Amino acid sequence: MAITSANQLELLQTAEAVAREKMIEPELVIEAMEDSLARAAKSRYGAEMDIRVKIDRKTGNATFTRARTVVTDEELENYQSQFTPDQAKTYFEPSRDGRGTWWRDGTRLDDFSGAPQPGDVFEEVVPPVDLGRIAAQSAKQVILQRVREAERDRQYEEFKDRAGTIINGIVKREEYGNIIVDVGRGEAILRRNEKIGRESYRPNDRIRTYIKDVRRETRGPQIFLSRTDPQFMAELFKMEVPEIYDGIIDIKAVARDPGSRAKIAVISYDSSIDPVGACVGMRGSRVQAVVGELQGEKIDIIPWNEDQATFLVNALQPAEVSKVVFDEEAGKIEVVVPDEQLSLAIGRRGQNVRLASQLTGLDIDILTEEEESKRRQAEFNARTQLFMEALDLDEFFAQLLVAEGFTDLEEVAYVEQDELLSIDGVDEDTARELQARARDVLEARAKAALDNARELGAEDSLIEFEGLTPQMVEALAKDGVKTLEDFATCADWELAGGWTTVNGQRVKDEGLLEPFEVSLEEAQTMVMTARVMLGWVDPTELDGGDDPDADAEADGAEGGTDEEAGA
Repeated sequence: MAITSANQLELLQTAEAVAREKMIEPELVIEAMEDSLARAAKSRYGAEMDIRVKIDRKTGNATFTRARTVVTDEELENYQSQFTPDQAKTYFEPSRDGRGTWWRDGTRLDDFSGAPQPGDVFEEVVPPVDLGRIAAQSAKQVILQRVREAERDRQYEEFKDRAGTIINGIVKREEYGNIIVDVGRGEAILRRNEKIGRESYRPNDRIRTYIKDVRRETRGPQIFLSRTDPQFMAELFKMEVPEIYDGIIDIKAVARDPGSRAKIAVISYDSSIDPVGACVGMRGSRVQAVVGELQGEKIDIIPWNEDQATFLVNALQPAEVSKVVFDEEAGKIEVVVPDEQLSLAIGRRGQNVRLASQLTGLDIDILTEEEESKRRQAEFNARTQLFMEALDLDEFFAQLLVAEGFTDLEEVAYVEQDELLSIDGVDEDTARELQARARDVLEARAKAALDNARELGAEDSLIEFEGLTPQMVEALAKDGVKTLEDFATCADWELAGGWTTVNGQRVKDEGLLEPFEVSLEEAQTMVMTARVMLGWVDPTELDGGDDPDADAEADGAEGGTDEEAGA
C-alpha cells in the first residue's frame, strides 16, 4: 500500500470517524496514525533510524522525516540517529537542499550564528514508503492498540470519580453468576456475592447499582458494582429524602443484612426537623421507595446519639433495654433486658444484635435480668467469702463490707479510716483492727509471692524495679520473664493485654499483668523506663515523644501482630 495523495486525503476522515465511534479525541487517533506510519517506515529504512511522521491537520498530507540528535562524543551510540557537534556542523545551515530543519528545545531554529549544541535535532525529509501487506497490517494493529488505550483512559477518567455513587444500567449478559452491566460508555460487573440473594436478571433488564470501586488494570478499567453494600442504601435515602441531600439530616451509620433487614442511624442538625420522620416520609412513602428497590428489605430508622449507651438502646429497638454496662477498655458493652425481651433483642438467628453491633461498632453481650442477678449474687458471695477467710470475719460483717462497696483487701487496708467509720456498728478500734488484719494478710501474700519468684529464678534487677509488686514479679517469672532485660523486651500489649481481630472477630489477648489492672499507658511507661535504665534508649530522645520504639509499642496496643491475627 503506497501512501498516495488519495490515501492521505482519507486519513483525517478516518480519524474523525474512529474518534466519533470510540468517543475519544480525533487528535489521539491522528497521533496513533503518525506513530504507526513511523514504525512501518522504520521497517523499510532501518530500525536504528529515527523516522518521524507528521500528518497535516488540515490537508491530511503525511510528511516523513529522518531525525538526528546532537550528542557529545562520549554519548554517541547510534550513528543512524545521532551525531557529534563536529559532524553536525556540515548540516548546520538554514536549509540543505530545501529538506533540512533544525530544532532546539522544541522550537524551530532560525539563528545559525553559533554552533550545534547537544540536544539539537536535525530533521531531514525522506521519501514516503511503499507499505507492503505486512507493514500495513502492523500499522493497523498499532492504531487499534493506541485507540484501545485511549478508550480505556477515557473510561477510567470518566468513572474514577463516580465511585461511591449510584448508577443506572442495562443488563447485557450473565457470566458464571456475575452480571455484566452496560453503564453507557463502558461495561461494569456486578459479582454474584454483591447481588441481593433472591435477585435474578435477564438481558435488557434495567438495574440500579452502587459503584463500589473503579480500578485501572492491564485489561482496562474495571468497574465493580454492588447492591449489598451498606452505602447503597445510604445513597438511596439521599435520593429519596431532600433533607439528607441538603445536609440538614446526616446518615451517621448503616448496617445491613442484604435482602432481609437493615438499620440506619440518622441525626438532624435542625431541631425543628425529626430525622426519623423525615426519612419515613408521609405514610411511609420515602422509606417504602427504598424498601422496594432493596427487594422488601425491612429497615429500622434509628436516631443517632453521641452517648454510646443511649445510641445502643436505640439500635436494639424494638427490644426494651433495662440497663447498659460499658467496658471502654475492651470495647465491649453488656446489655440487660427483661427475660421476655431476650429473643426480641437477639433477633432471628442473632440478626438484631448483630446489626446493632455493626451499627455501633461495639461487641455486645446480652443478658437477661435473671442472668445478671445471678452473676451479681455470685460476685457478692465470692467477695463475702474472701473477707470471711482473709480477715476472719463472720458472714454478716463480711456482707456488710461488700454491701458498702469494698471489693478487695487493698481497699480495706489503705482506705481512709473515716470511710470504715461511716459503716453502722464500726468504731475506731474495729476500723484499726480491720485494717491491721488486711495489711498483715497482704504482707504475708507479698512475702510468699516474692519467695516463689526467687525460686523461679527472678533476679533482683526485676524484683527491685519500681512499679512491680511481688505478685507481678511472680506472674512474670512464671512466664519466663526473670530479668530486667527480659522485661524491657516485652511489648506493652503483652503486659497489659489487648484485642486482635481474627477473621473479622475480636479475640482477647491476655496480658501478663492484666489481672493486676495495669493499663496500656502504665505498661508503656514501665517498659520504656526499663530500656532507659539499661541504656537501650537515650532519655533525651523521649522528650520530643518521637521515639520509634514507643510508636511501635503503641501500634501493637490493639493486640498481636498481623501474622498473629491471621491477616
